[in-house]
Amino acid sequence: MSETSRPAAPVSKRKAAARGSARRLSVEDWTAATLRILLREGVAAITIAKVCDELGVTKGSFYWHFDGIDQLLETTAQSWCADHNDAARGFQDLDELPPRQRLDRMGELLTGERVWQVELAVRDWARTNTKVAEAVRALDQRIFHSLSETLVDMGFSADQAQMRAGLMCFAGIGFVHGNQNLPVPTEAQRRAFFQFVTEREAPH
Repeated sequence: MSETSRPAAPVSKRKAAARGSARRLSVEDWTAATLRILLREGVAAITIAKVCDELGVTKGSFYWHFDGIDQLLETTAQSWCADHNDAARGFQDLDELPPRQRLDRMGELLTGERVWQVELAVRDWARTNTKVAEAVRALDQRIFHSLSETLVDMGFSADQAQMRAGLMCFAGIGFVHGNQNLPVPTEAQRRAFFQFVTEREAPH
């Protein structure tokens, strides 16, 4: 029998299933499953076996995408904090909106339950993982610059825009950490806050 016509070597059913699952699953599937476990049980509970069980696949499928659990964890954090996940925060297509609507859209971050839950979990995680901390820092800086640019578009000087953007960012981070203990701002309260921060003169 020639080399070209020789049948392929047999592959175990387990290995074949792992290969099939690996090709069907995307990196986004793996990071989404990891986030679900993070929210339910915390970062310490995330293991290769648990993520595979979450997705109903074998460990062979895991190693198709990742070298180990640390790479999966870092990829998950970077994915959540990255530009392409801005849709989850309501930040998509912000530049196309008028400045006031931009602020309203970004304010929705404060009251989006899934968003603040994941933000809290990832920020707590960042305290013990430098890679995650870098991803969170990049996210905070991106939000800060977006707010600053919006305020400049509203007519504020660069210094004033940065001061007010900083106030908004600290308020947002404070909400993430205090959400379970303090009342959730209503839409009207959120608008009033933005109105207060964007006042050109101190109220009398």
